[in-house]
Amino acid sequence: MSGASGAPYGLRLLEQLVTRGRPIYLLISRAARLVIAAESDLEIPAAPEAATTWFSNRFSLPPGVLQVFGTEQWSAPVASGSSPPAAMVICPCSMGMVSAIANGASDNLMERAADVMIKERRPLILVPRESPFSAIHLENMLKLARLGVTILPANPGFYHRPRSVQELVDHVVGRILDHLQIGHDLVPRWGYGDGE
Repeated sequence: MSGASGAPYGLRLLEQLVTRGRPIYLLISRAARLVIAAESDLEIPAAPEAATTWFSNRFSLPPGVLQVFGTEQWSAPVASGSSPPAAMVICPCSMGMVSAIANGASDNLMERAADVMIKERRPLILVPRESPFSAIHLENMLKLARLGVTILPANPGFYHRPRSVQELVDHVVGRILDHLQIGHDLVPRWGYGDGE
């Protein structure tokens, strides 16, 4: 999770992923912790070990399901192409993060992990939450899309007639899960409505 607005998207995605029992490596930037606190009133500890415990307690997880790494923790498995994860999602994804990835900065663990995904040709999904996009933003996203990165903006649909903010969040999270090839029933699919 990087420092763009949209913490509810990232938190809901995490909630959905941990219910599947798959191992998760979680990276949270300092700016993301500030945004999460502002948008959800959750105070996530800065220390990786404390954050791992905090999330594990929040989701009642057994040991080893979720591990939080610090942005300077270069010994993390995601820092090397010899052990890339099956997929990586940055949700929400700031335009600063998009720029760093597009230009191969790799100045912190999140940027390096994204760089590993690109070079190893593994699925990388970026969920930008910005408006409007500048020409710089668009050029960076186009560059990444041409490299095979999925750009999935946090733009919910309305065909399912959402009645709450949670249903709007779930629409975007459902689309992320679709691209991860993880089944879900968060929102009805187009053409398979409830008899309207």
